[in-house]
Amino acid sequence: MSILATAIAVCSLATGPVAAQAPAAATKPNGTPTKAYVQPKTPDGQPDISGYWTNATYVPLERPKGVTKEFYTPEEMAKIERDAALRESELAEPGTQRDVHYSNAQFGLQFSQGTFASNLRTGMIVDPPDGRIPPQIPEAVQRNAAIAAARTAGTASPGSVRADLGLSYQDLPLAARCLTTTADGPPHIGNNDLSNYQFIQSPGHVTILVERGHTVRVIPLDGRPFPSSKVRGWFGISRGHWEGNTLVVETRNSNGRVQASSQLQIKGGSEDMRVIERFTRVSPDRIDYRFTVDDPKTWARSFTAEGPFERLEPQGPIFEYACHEGNHGMMNILTGARAQEKKVSN
Repeated sequence: MSILATAIAVCSLATGPVAAQAPAAATKPNGTPTKAYVQPKTPDGQPDISGYWTNATYVPLERPKGVTKEFYTPEEMAKIERDAALRESELAEPGTQRDVHYSNAQFGLQFSQGTFASNLRTGMIVDPPDGRIPPQIPEAVQRNAAIAAARTAGTASPGSVRADLGLSYQDLPLAARCLTTTADGPPHIGNNDLSNYQFIQSPGHVTILVERGHTVRVIPLDGRPFPSSKVRGWFGISRGHWEGNTLVVETRNSNGRVQASSQLQIKGGSEDMRVIERFTRVSPDRIDYRFTVDDPKTWARSFTAEGPFERLEPQGPIFEYACHEGNHGMMNILTGARAQEKKVSN
């Protein structure tokens, strides 16, 4: 059975929303209220967040250095998106890396099928006020330096994080090994490429199917406790509950290996990292998403970020991300590394 079929079997899609009793306030991209929104409900009474959504964006997790304002103007953001899309669609000089590397746009998959979540923020982080991830404590700096050194021990450039210098597949980033992607979460940090999701609801569960990486998060809502700290997962273990119309999800019990991976935007977290996510549907086409990361073994303080999910049009399907099938990247990287070593030794 496919992952998608398994997810649907675990949590069948709600078939008919009914009106909620309490309205919630809709928001503009800058967070200001617009009009009252009546939140629909699933047949079993959950606030309805089911369907296909995207958090595709060019807004980075951290506010760029030198940028002091919290929001861009619509004109500034439109220019950022145009310029970025132009850079990604143009072919570079023949023989360069960008010339020989395919683009998802060739297959109609780039830019989340043309949909972007409306967001004028200069960065997703809203706390601390400077929009930056807090500094790591000295113990975390030493821990992550040791991880980086171990991954590249004996390579042509000790301490380097370049995948093409790896001695084995174990030295390569997790995404190159088809184990994780930046979209897997938690938290879910949007980018400009395949940031698409299907939210599926059933009594007692919410399931999130992630297109990029094809990860499935099954989140129990029945109040069950977290397992022992001896039970850990790549993406931790999640438990959820409703606070009014907001789905609150806490994730802990990570194995610590994903956060130490170089391809994720939140790097270097420990096994004690805890993520609190909040999903609030504020209009038919928008879910406000907010998350807090807390890890006293890594950062001097917690930090909070936010960004929207918007209704993906057309409504599905999202495509299978068959990373392992035909994954020639790992073989090519390691073959190149062996050829480079042979050239140096000669």
